[in-house]
Amino acid sequence: MLLVGGASTRFGSPKAVAELDGETLADRGWQVLGELCDERIAVGKAADALPLAFPVLDDGFDVRAPLAGLVAALEAATHDVCVVLPVDCPLVTAELLGELMDACANDIDVAVPQTGPLPGVYRRRALPVFEDALAAGRLSLRDALKELHVDVVDCDPELLANVNTPDELQRLR
Repeated sequence: MLLVGGASTRFGSPKAVAELDGETLADRGWQVLGELCDERIAVGKAADALPLAFPVLDDGFDVRAPLAGLVAALEAATHDVCVVLPVDCPLVTAELLGELMDACANDIDVAVPQTGPLPGVYRRRALPVFEDALAAGRLSLRDALKELHVDVVDCDPELLANVNTPDELQRLR
């Protein structure tokens, strides 16, 4: 699952179409997911009409929050274990996502890196917790994780670089 529908308030424009090394952040994330996953779903806001090379599933919620994208992604998924990658983490590798998948064993609902909650690997059985939080207006994904069995995977923090401003993207260049 590639989350492409953030508000991008600090960035000033949609992060999904921002470029790093001649490639949009959305294309980078889509490619990384393709190296690892049988099914890929991009989730965002249809109203954004982002010019992407792949379809975007509208999350169907008025609110802009990663939790909304996660709920829509898990509802649409056909697999039990779902890799979730936000578009603003352009250095995440398929190897890192594979480590998170390995950590999401049968008794684990979610596997996240030490900076969690995204990127992460989520089991569909966790969906009711996220749906309840969203319905109650509790939009913190980190808070919702407190109700689940979570494994935290220690990984290279440089791979988890999060792009929230144009300056942060420039530093990655």
